[in-house]
Amino acid sequence: MYNTIIVPIDVGHMERAESMIGTARQLGPDAEIILANAIETMPSHIMAEIPADLISDAKNRAKEKLEGLLETAGPKASVKMLEGHAASAILDLAEDSNADVIVIASHKPGWQDYLIGSTAARVVRHAKCAVFVIR
Repeated sequence: MYNTIIVPIDVGHMERAESMIGTARQLGPDAEIILANAIETMPSHIMAEIPADLISDAKNRAKEKLEGLLETAGPKASVKMLEGHAASAILDLAEDSNADVIVIASHKPGWQDYLIGSTAARVVRHAKCAVFVIR
């Protein structure tokens, strides 16, 4: 069984969260589960045009959504908000927390995914731990 499990959740697709958490619970019934969300870092010229409170509000709303899942995730669950490119932030968190497995959801790939690759595909290619992909 696994001891530390990362579950990156896109708050735009919360309908998949419970399935991902359920899978994590099956993989490690007594594992520490880290629910994570990555906020993309924007270039400074774009940040200058966006009201500062708009971004902090978005981060707070995302964190609240993840915290709402803590009871479902179990007693050893926590929330981690990440910044940066989603795949890189997830991989860094997995390495920093010595994760045993990442449970990530994948969507039906579109044309752009074949050119640049989806977050799940990048995580699968570069993770140093096991990756469980949910379709």
